[in-house]
This record gives sequence, structure tokens and C-alpha cells, in this order.
Amino acid sequence: MVATSTGVQKIDSSSQQIFRFVARQPILTAAQQVFGYELLFRDGIENVFRASDAEAAARSTLDSTLIMGFDVLCDGQRAFINCTRDLLLKDGITLLPSEQTVVEILENVEPDDLVLAACQRLKVAGYTIALDDYVANDPREPLTALADIVKVDFERTTRADQQALVKRFAPMGRRMLAEKVETQEQFAVAQEMGFVYFQGYFFRRPEVLRAREIPTNRANYLRMLAAVSKDEMDLRELEQIIKVEASVLYRLLRYLNSPLFGMRNEIHSIRHALALLGEREIRRWIRLVTLVSAGLHKTSDLVLSALVRARFCELVSMRIPRTQSDLFLVGMVSMMDAILEISMDEILQKIALDKETKAVLSGGGGKLKPVYDLMLAQEAGKWQAAKESAAQLRISESEAGEMWWQAMQWARQVSSTADEGSSK
Repeated sequence: MVATSTGVQKIDSSSQQIFRFVARQPILTAAQQVFGYELLFRDGIENVFRASDAEAAARSTLDSTLIMGFDVLCDGQRAFINCTRDLLLKDGITLLPSEQTVVEILENVEPDDLVLAACQRLKVAGYTIALDDYVANDPREPLTALADIVKVDFERTTRADQQALVKRFAPMGRRMLAEKVETQEQFAVAQEMGFVYFQGYFFRRPEVLRAREIPTNRANYLRMLAAVSKDEMDLRELEQIIKVEASVLYRLLRYLNSPLFGMRNEIHSIRHALALLGEREIRRWIRLVTLVSAGLHKTSDLVLSALVRARFCELVSMRIPRTQSDLFLVGMVSMMDAILEISMDEILQKIALDKETKAVLSGGGGKLKPVYDLMLAQEAGKWQAAKESAAQLRISESEAGEMWWQAMQWARQVSSTADEGSSK
């Protein structure tokens, strides 16, 4: 972005042709730790890849991964890359590092001698091979001898099929991945069957089972302590620290809505919340929260996703008419139900937010809905929906894609810095 004389930031047009549309979906272990990410790319909304354009999609994925880097896209985790027959035979995937790349062989790849030979070369080179969207009586069965991971499509298989596939391939040393798992019940069933990896949106909408502490970063707590220990406290500095620490943000909003504070006014932003507290109470509260928090864990994937959402919404807010709502807050709180494993309704009952923010977070409409919908579409790689939401906001598709890319970079930098500090 570049600054203008009005203070409004604009997208640098020179970068629009490089970074546009990127989405990723986590692949989790049974403990819901990130094992890797499946990467999804598009050149632009006007060039959404259809089924017949698989080659173009695969080449775009490869090229975009090289340009953008695994450090930003995957946070150092493995990247699952869709691989077509042509990409296999030309050894194009070998441009990526073998230790971080999982080659996903698509369902329409015919397992002939040339493909088998290409997979064998990849195995020798140290690549992990996965069979994408595997179903009963799959024609790619000859490839199972070379596969490390078998991804079973839960939408296109019955429970009996799923059990049979696990029983057949798990004893052969194949790691079974349950794909398109959408509910907590499906997750539990897949675990019981013997699946070891899981992919889907189930963890974004968790069943209410228990309250889980929000992962925290020691470095941010130390920065806050330093900030409130100064003779002249800088509210802007403190606001910036709180913005990137989900646990503190949630505690701040909860505290302002607690009987101890007796606050029932709508809160429009983090700075508004700090102003309501007052300097003396801020100092006391920050010191208290640093003492009671025992969370010294590294930033989780959910918190990282919340940071990306929050920063993206903040960037969008610079391009649309002013609103009383803090769009950074909208993005951050949108992940709180998944982070805490409680319902969004319960979250909204516990913290005082303005009406527009509450409306969009509770699934309603209002002025913020196009921003919220654009955020979700960018995250999930639903490019047509992203196009429609961007149009409502008078933002071009390339600008929206560029803002999402910048949000990913920012979140990665913030979490990396915090994690380094928490390990010291």
C-alpha cells in the first residue's frame, strides 16, 4: 500500500498482478494441532478455474507458492499441493522443497505407467504423496502402493466405505485422512474408525464441550507491563499490543461488562474501551491480567486466523465509508467461539459490543455484512462470493486479494515475533 495526501491508503497497482487470491484449509491431527495446509489459489475472480482448467489451477498454485513463500502461506508447516498428470510428468512439483510438500494426486489422474514412474521419482526425492478425494472402488488403487496418505472424501463415501478403506489401507502403513468433515460428530466417528488426519470446517464451529483457555504470548504480556509502568502511558502503544493478543482483548471486553466494573455502554473500539477504564484502572487491570494468565503457549492456528481476519477487516475499513464499529474487533471476535469452544451467542452476551457488530457476528445483516462476507469468502477461497461482496463495497477483486495477502503477512510477522519472545 502507499499513503496519499488524505491519509487514505491505496493499493500499489504494481503488485496487483502478483498477489491476488489465496486461501488455505488446515489439516489437523487428532489433537487438533495443525499438520499442514491445503493451498487454494486463483489468478482472479474473472478467471475462476473450472474443472476443465485443472492444469491452469495447478500451475497457478505452484507459481504462487514460489512467489509468496511457505513461511507466510503455511507458517512453516507442510503444504498440500494439488497435482495434475501434466505437473507430475514434467516434475514441476520438484520446484518446491520435498520436506514441506505433500503432493496431492487429483481424482482424475489415470494411474498409468508414466504416472507411477513419476510418483516413484517423487518418493525417492523425499516427497510425501497423498491421494485426493479417495472413494470406494477408486481407479487410482495402483497408486496406493506409493501413497503415504489416503484422503477419504466423507461426502462421497458411506460410513461402511470409510471403515472398509481404513481397515484395508491403515495396516499397510497408509496414514488415513478424513476429508470434508463438517461436524464434531463426524470428527469423533472418524477418530474412532482410525483416521489420523482431519480436514474440514468442523473446528471453526465447535460443539460446546468445555471452556478452553485462549493461547497467549508471554512477549505481549511483557510489553503490556512495560507500557503501563511508564510515567506517561501511551494509549496508542497499549492499543497496538492488545490488538494482537486475543486473550487480553477478550478479557478486556469481559471485564468492562462485568458487575465489578458496572459498564453497560456499547463499546466501539479498543481505544474506546481503554478510555472507559481510565489510566489508573488500565494500569491495575493490565498488571492483574498478566499475573492470573498462565498461558505461555505459542500462537495457535485459530488465533493466527483471528489475526488475519482482524487485520483484513481493518484494511477494508480504510476503503469504505466511516463506521462507528471497529472492524479489527469484528474480525478478532469472529473467531472467539472457536478459540474458547463456546457459542457465539454466549460470547455476545458476555461482552458489550455495538449493535452493528453484534448483528453481523450473530449471523444477521446490517452495514457490516458485506465486509464480514468478504472476509469469510477470502478465507475459504469462495471466489464468486468474494467478487459479489467486494462489489458491494466498491472494492476491486484484486484489491481485496491484495489486502488478504497483506493481512496474512502481518499476522505471520506478529505471531512469529510473539512466539520468539514467549520462548525466551
